[in-house]
Amino acid sequence: MKLHRFDDTNLFYQKTKDYLLKDEVLHNLQLGIMNRLMNNPDRFKNKPYLAVIEHDGNIIAVAMMTIPHNLLLSKIKELAAIDVIINDLRRDNKSLTNINAPVIEAQAFAEKWCLFTGKSYQLKEKLRIYKLEKVELFLQAEGNFRLATIKDKELLKNWHDAFCLEALGCIESDSETWVEARLKQGITYFWENEIPVSLASSGRFTPNGGGINTVYTPPEHRKQGYAGACVAALSQTLLDKGYKFCFLFTDLSNQTSNKIYQQIGYKSVADWNNYSFSTSS
Repeated sequence: MKLHRFDDTNLFYQKTKDYLLKDEVLHNLQLGIMNRLMNNPDRFKNKPYLAVIEHDGNIIAVAMMTIPHNLLLSKIKELAAIDVIINDLRRDNKSLTNINAPVIEAQAFAEKWCLFTGKSYQLKEKLRIYKLEKVELFLQAEGNFRLATIKDKELLKNWHDAFCLEALGCIESDSETWVEARLKQGITYFWENEIPVSLASSGRFTPNGGGINTVYTPPEHRKQGYAGACVAALSQTLLDKGYKFCFLFTDLSNQTSNKIYQQIGYKSVADWNNYSFSTSS
C-alpha cells in the first residue's frame, strides 16, 4: 500500500478522475474543489494537500484538503488506507479541525486520528447527498425567479453572512469575494415577490452535474414556499444548461428541507458525516 502526494492539481485530477467519476455524485465535493483549483487557483492561499493511496497499482482511496478547510476522503476500498493517510499527515505535522467523508470512512478516520493524537472528536453534522435528473414538481409560490445582478450586491453580502451564521455558526468566507465570484459567473438567483424573498446559488460543478450549495430565506419570509420554488427553478435552469443531473447536500436535522427537496425530485444517494476534533480535557 503506497501513498503518492501531488503538487500539480491537473496531474492529480488526471490520476484520480476515473476512480472518483465511478461515483460522481458521491465525490462531488472533491471534483468540484479540483475544478476550482484548476480554473481559479488564486482563490486558495495555501498549498492543498492532495494524496492518492494505491494497492497493487489500483487506487483504493483519495484524500485532499484545501487548508485550513476540512480533510475530505473519498469512498475507501480498504480501510487500512486510513492509517497510511494519518501517518502521512502526522509526518508533515498537519493539523486537522474537521473530517468530512462518507459515514463509514468518516467514523473510521475520526477514531484512528484521535487514537494517534490523543484528541477527541464530536459529530458536527449528519449530511445527505441528493441527486436530481428531472424536476418532478415545480412548487407553487407567489412571485418569480430571476438572476441576481450587480444591483443586488449589498443584499447578497448580507444574506451570505446570515446564511453562514445560521448554517455554520460563523462566517467562514469573505462575503465580498463570494458575491463578486457568483455575480461574475451568473450562478445566483432570487425568488422575488415584489422584493427578493429567497436565494439559491449553484457553485460546485462536476463533469456531468451542477450543484446547489447555498439556499437561504430570511426568517420573515419562511413557510411560504419560496425556497422550494427557487430550488426547483434553479434545478431546471441547470438541466437546461446541459447538465445531466443536479446535486446538493442537506443537513439531516432539517426535516423540512429534506422533505421539500424530495418533493421536487431529489433522490438520496449517500450519507456523509462531518466530525470536528478538539483537545481532550
